[in-house]
Amino acid sequence: GRMWGRRMAEREQGAAAAGDEAALGKGSETPVAARGSGFSPELTMEQIRQMQAQFTDERDWDQFHQPRNLLLALVGEVGELAELLYVRAEFFQWRGEVTEGLPDWTDTERTALAHELSDVLLYLVELSDKCRVDLSRAVLEKLQVNRNKYPAERVQGSSKKYTQYRQ
Repeated sequence: GRMWGRRMAEREQGAAAAGDEAALGKGSETPVAARGSGFSPELTMEQIRQMQAQFTDERDWDQFHQPRNLLLALVGEVGELAELLYVRAEFFQWRGEVTEGLPDWTDTERTALAHELSDVLLYLVELSDKCRVDLSRAVLEKLQVNRNKYPAERVQGSSKKYTQYRQ
């Protein structure tokens, strides 16, 4: 809670000093979309991979972005995401269940969520790249594995593990 609260305050102060309305979540739509609207079609996974590789190359950070380091950074970002979703940083109160669509969240909180999710995706894409895993193909393959493990006609409305459906 403290780390996120401090980071949000720093972002808001920096954005306000720079007059950056978008960074403050003002003057533009927050990147949190309504259900069913999907993702923005402007970027592919490969384009994200290329942009992240260029960002890293321009800063000579490749030396620090090896699989182990990327994994640790990814885990840290997932922790920050979990903290953001379940703790109100300003009050250190448990949020309880987060309602789909985040109706009670402020624009600042929504923007922070979008940034944390982006951090997780960027580290995941870069880790996949370093491990020579075509993440797009791996996702397609894994979805098929899951379809086979959890046939819709057998598991409809149930959260049991796939081993509990075997006979």
